[in-house]
Order: sequence, then structure tokens, then C-alpha cells
Amino acid sequence: MEDKDELRAWLVALRTPGLGPGGLRQRLDAADGDIGAALDTLQHRGGKLGEQAQAWLRQPDEARLASDLAWLAMPGHRLLRCTDEDFPPQLENIPQPPAALFVAGDASLLLYPQVAIVGARSASAAGLAHGSAFARLLAQAGFAITSGMADGIDGAAHVAALEAGAPTLAVVGTGPDRVYPRKHHALARRIVAQGALISEFPPGTAARADHFPRRNRIIAGLSLGTLVVEAGLKSGSLITARLAAEQGREVFALPGSIHNPLARGCHRLIRDGARLVESAAEIIETLAPAARMLGGELAARLVADGCGRANDQLVAQGGGDGARDDSVWGRNAEYQPLLTELGHDPVTMDELVQRTGQSAAALSSMLLMLELEGRVESLPGNRYQRLPD
Repeated sequence: MEDKDELRAWLVALRTPGLGPGGLRQRLDAADGDIGAALDTLQHRGGKLGEQAQAWLRQPDEARLASDLAWLAMPGHRLLRCTDEDFPPQLENIPQPPAALFVAGDASLLLYPQVAIVGARSASAAGLAHGSAFARLLAQAGFAITSGMADGIDGAAHVAALEAGAPTLAVVGTGPDRVYPRKHHALARRIVAQGALISEFPPGTAARADHFPRRNRIIAGLSLGTLVVEAGLKSGSLITARLAAEQGREVFALPGSIHNPLARGCHRLIRDGARLVESAAEIIETLAPAARMLGGELAARLVADGCGRANDQLVAQGGGDGARDDSVWGRNAEYQPLLTELGHDPVTMDELVQRTGQSAAALSSMLLMLELEGRVESLPGNRYQRLPD
């Protein structure tokens, strides 16, 4: 069982007014990752933080800390800290990386290759349909769908992933025990059951306008790429896209009618260098090398320890450098019929569906894993070919 004193120290530090993730990480670095030593430094040399912070450090609100600990004690709840072995490495190099994340659901999903899908809250019917279609196809290809659980495109992307039986991650601008907008209570429960709900903010934190840009940097940071479906010129989705570009991630945008105000933000992104996309296949092709690289990094870091259900998939993604002896999916019994039916001649998805009896959704996910492992090549015309062993 985790040391409650250590958790309490983390909660005291995370709730210290004015400290912020950068200040906490700086003190953790100085203390070699020891939260107790970092907190001791804060309590004895925290004068620069101001009177409010000093008052909190002298006498923290024990009732609030007890409530935080009670939330963390619930099944499926976790405080994922930057000192943990399975803290997502893709967040380490973003501006102001979080010191810790409150997670409800499967924390191992933060290590999956993710695509962020964001857009207008007041999206058009066509925009909602596009967001749902892209989310479904990307989820079927093996990517986790990440968004902010807002109304409009965000919610549609989450729902489409869930309906495809795939994981989805919601990064929220409230505490992990709050739901905003309130209409998404049922959606939040589904996300926790089948994916993960993530917050940088402690339990009980209400929605505030300045929380959402902070939330957006985490959405962009977790994801290999960000797709903007519809956005006005003042849309918060443009903040997510800008942050993704600044973090060196891919930004994709759907074009629209010149008469549609919700297409103007996407058109601006395209003028500024975002990739114009018309199909999910373009995104999959662009992100496959980054997914392979991420998988290799995570496999090297986690394979010895095992960190939840993502670990086997990560090992598979890390095996794409020609190291066939390390093949995971290629040795998986469920994949053998697919490899047998592939042969070494190109075959279409429809033919594979007919030969294997598997759904196109299941085959798409399996084929992506095999492609990342270097066992299968994707060809034009929705065709696939097995590569020589």
C-alpha cells in the first residue's frame, strides 16, 4: 500500500497557493525527487511565495487533505506523479509540464499513442459528423482519442471512440470529481469506465476560465497530433493547436466552406502551416512513425516493470526497428490467422474481412500494431502486404 504520508506531502505541495507545477518541479529536482524533502524546503524557505502560501504550509486544511485522500483511495483513482516510472514522457518536454495528474480510470492509457480531436462547442451538424467519423476511424486504427470533454466536437469525439469500443481520454479544466458542462455526467462515467479522466487540478476545483488554456497544453502534450474539426477565429481550439505546434507536434485541420464562420479558424491554421486533411488515413500515415518512436521509448522504459494493460502494446510498438526476435503481436495467437491470410501478396481490407471473419474495425487495429512492429506494410488503395520475416 502506498505511504499515506508521502501522498499527503504531495497534496500539501500541489495545493500550495502560487507554487505552480514549475515551482514544485524545481524543488523536486533540488531534492532528487524526494517530495518530503521538497516540502520541508517549502515550509522553511517558502517566503517568496507570499503570505497565503506560507499560511497554508504552516497549517494546511486537514479536512481538505482528508477529502483528497479519500478520493484517491477509491478504486480506479490515482495521483500520477512526475517521479513515477509510468508518468507519460511526452509531457516532460512541454512548457510548464505538470508535476502530477489526478486520474480516474486506467492511468496506463496515458502511455498510448494518442490523437487529440478538438473543435467548436457550437459545432454544426456536419462538423459533429466529421468529428465522430475521424474519431471512430482513428480509434479503429489503434489510436486513443484525447479531448477536453467540452460540448460540441470534444463530446462527439469521445462518444465515437466509446461506441467503437476504443479507449478515450478526457483532460478537464476542473477537479477530477467535477463535471463541466454538467450535461456530460453520463459521458464522464463512460469515459472513466472505458478510458481515463485526467486533471491537473485537485478534487473540488470548480471550472474557471484560466483553467482551460492550462488544460489545453496537456491535451496537446499527450497527443502525437491535434486535429481541429471546426473552429471560429476566437475558438479555444486554436489555443490547443498553437500549443501543439509550439510543442513540435503535428497539427491537422479540416477545410470548410468559405461561408461557414466555423471554418475560418481551420483555414487560418492551414495558412499558418497546419496540414489540410480530408481523411483519417492521412493522419494515420503521418503519425505512424511518431507512434513507433514513442512506443520504442516507452518499451525500453517500462518493459521490465509492466505498467498496466498498455505495456504489451507498447512493447509491440517498440519492436519496429527490424528486431523481429522481440516481436509481440507477431507471436500473439490471435494475430496468427491474420498473418496467415495476409501472405506476401497485397490484399484488400474487404478480402481480409471475408477471409478471417473479423470486423474491419478489429482488423484495422491489428494491422496498425503489426505495421508498427514492422510485420506489415500499408499500401495505397486500402491494401496490406505481409513483409518478409
